[in-house]
Amino acid sequence: MKPTVKPDNPNFSSGPCSKRPGYDVKNLAIETLGRSHRSSLGKEVLGRVCTETAELLGLPEGYRVGVVPASDTGAVEMAMWSLLGQRPVDVFSWESFGKGWLLDIMQQLKLEQVNSYTADYGALPDLAQANFRYLVISANTKHLNYSPFTCRQ
Repeated sequence: MKPTVKPDNPNFSSGPCSKRPGYDVKNLAIETLGRSHRSSLGKEVLGRVCTETAELLGLPEGYRVGVVPASDTGAVEMAMWSLLGQRPVDVFSWESFGKGWLLDIMQQLKLEQVNSYTADYGALPDLAQANFRYLVISANTKHLNYSPFTCRQ
């Protein structure tokens, strides 16, 4: 079914966006322009963004807002931090991105039950080692492949 009411101005979402009434680029704060997120100012501003967003959303005590890259890398990080931890994990990695994800799983998330299967660049680990009663992760390239609900006898 098509919507019966359409917006007067369709410029919203990504692409050409309409600005609020009275918008003027001169009103933009530019003190962070060209500054790294690792600078004192960058860290302060990102901290404020997270704190104020949590307040605006009314997040429960103990919940936090995080800022991640708007890329495959950020998406993979969010998936790992959200999906991993309740079940044992088999991680298969064989190149630079995969080894980075494996390090995140082992050193950042500090999961208790992780089996890692690695191979040198240009080779594959023994994929037959996958236990599909676990969460099986193929951490290769910039994407994370996982089998959260696959179960074989």
